[in-house]
Amino acid sequence: MSATRRVRIHYQRLPDNEQVFDQRVVLDRDDVIVTVTDPGAIKAPVLVGGRAVLEPGSRAVWFTFPGLWHDAGRFHLADGAFTGIYANILTPPRIEGSVWHTTDLFLDVWLPANGSVTLLDEDELAEALTHAHIDHELAGRARNEADRLLDLAAAGSWPPPIVSEWTLERIVADEDRPS
Repeated sequence: MSATRRVRIHYQRLPDNEQVFDQRVVLDRDDVIVTVTDPGAIKAPVLVGGRAVLEPGSRAVWFTFPGLWHDAGRFHLADGAFTGIYANILTPPRIEGSVWHTTDLFLDVWLPANGSVTLLDEDELAEALTHAHIDHELAGRARNEADRLLDLAAAGSWPPPIVSEWTLERIVADEDRPS
């Protein structure tokens, strides 16, 4: 297999927590960059409504939209079962070659594989405002983006088609294909 491009995403969680994610790029266009996590990248389960939607041993396919205030991830369980689409509301990523920087803005949008879209973590945004980890202007920007995604989802226009096209199964099939 030929060498593949990887990126390091510096993901700031206010006030002072930064995680760095190392992911493999599978598609790079002007409007979207698709990356995939390695199976060991997830250290703890991600829960939505008390149910695991991403867990250790699983992989996520991430869609970064340069210039936009959110990303989206196709979430899976360790057995590969698709659980849904998770969008982080965040600052538009600053992409500098293989190093990216972005800041989480607390709100998330969840579209389960079989269910309705919901807004998550409003309590986290309220707490961040209370503790002055985020200012009202940036919090308003986060709420506007979350509302925009919810409206688009209600109209059947979100997530964009690229998110359905680049499935984990497609990526795994490409990985297994001899070069």
